[in-house]
Amino acid sequence: METHDAVIIGGGVVGCAVLHELTKQGYNCVLCEKNTELVAAAASSGNSGLAHTGFDAHVAEELRLLQAARDLNEMTYKKYNVNYKKIGAVMVAWNQTQLDQLPSIVEKSHKVGVHDVYQISQEELRHRQPSLSHDALGAVVIPGEMVVDSWLMPITLAHVARQQGAQIYKNCEVTDGYRTNGNDWLLTTTIGPIRTKIVINCAGLHGDTVEEINQSSPFRIQPMKGQFAVFERCDEKILSSIILPLPSKKSKGILVFPTVYGHIVVGPTREDQESREDRTTDTATIEQLVEYARKVVPALQNKKVIATYAGLRPATQTRDYHLITHKNRSWITVGGIRSTGVSSSLAIAKHVADKVRNKFQISPRMQHEDSRGQESKVKSQLSGKPNITYKVLPNGFIDMGGHLYRITHPLSRLGLIAKHKL
Repeated sequence: METHDAVIIGGGVVGCAVLHELTKQGYNCVLCEKNTELVAAAASSGNSGLAHTGFDAHVAEELRLLQAARDLNEMTYKKYNVNYKKIGAVMVAWNQTQLDQLPSIVEKSHKVGVHDVYQISQEELRHRQPSLSHDALGAVVIPGEMVVDSWLMPITLAHVARQQGAQIYKNCEVTDGYRTNGNDWLLTTTIGPIRTKIVINCAGLHGDTVEEINQSSPFRIQPMKGQFAVFERCDEKILSSIILPLPSKKSKGILVFPTVYGHIVVGPTREDQESREDRTTDTATIEQLVEYARKVVPALQNKKVIATYAGLRPATQTRDYHLITHKNRSWITVGGIRSTGVSSSLAIAKHVADKVRNKFQISPRMQHEDSRGQESKVKSQLSGKPNITYKVLPNGFIDMGGHLYRITHPLSRLGLIAKHKL
């Protein structure tokens, strides 16, 4: 039985990023996804599609990785021709109490390294967002906030890894495992045993369950549902930036924002629940979201709601990420990546790769080649300019290099299929 360098458990946004980074560095990797499709779980296929700067982050690991991801994200979107727009955000004050808080928000943003954040007056806000309700009193501008196709990005990363030799197993649930006498892991999966030097737990909503294979999990997933309503595509004159409320102690609040494909979205809600699978939306909540969006942007009164969806965030008992390196157990935990996985996934992947190389001292396979010529060939293959093209199919799949990927995210499906028809 072959011994792989690493097995990544979970084919969501973070798992695909980790697979891509390790494979790019020359490691022999396998990704195990228990669903029939990649990026299909309730967290990765139900997010907002926003890439944040971390201007309002304050917990240690999340902040550090959002800082590391700021330049990395846009560079990678460009490299792989993933649809994105840097449209910025405005955090709007709707009363005097909120208006008084704006200077401190600017100050805190500068302290965490987002130095281009600034405050604008009511007059400047109306000029910038003329369709915004005139009840707005002022705002803070965060220029670096982006919208991105948050399904296409991880799919592209996984596809590139596959091109470079990674193995991706779908319908492959990891149910158990143990360390052998040689200190490798022998994992039990629904498609048979897999042997690996190191295991990386990126299982998202099931991260604590998977963690039990290694140890008693130090965290418990407490799913948070977020419901969204999607309006038809609108002209940029109606909304050109992300509209943020001032956050409360419990939540960042409900956003109104254009997607990278021009639809207007309102959400998410914040609903604690026990189920890790229930993604249903309810009429009353959606009506409240739509009413809120039309209050914030009155020009949406005559715009149709064309879709609704819900995602589940893998929250835990703490607000920060659970990034744990078990050096004596050959296991890395990436857990509790609640609402900023799209924003931080590329930096998380580099964090994991650093642990694999420097903490576990596992060398990439490409350095083990017998021939210098072969090693040079492998290095060229791994670092060469990517050639990523895809075709959107009318049945809700894309064909990327002969591999079919089902579009699992509602915003990507609406946008890509509409773009394909143009």
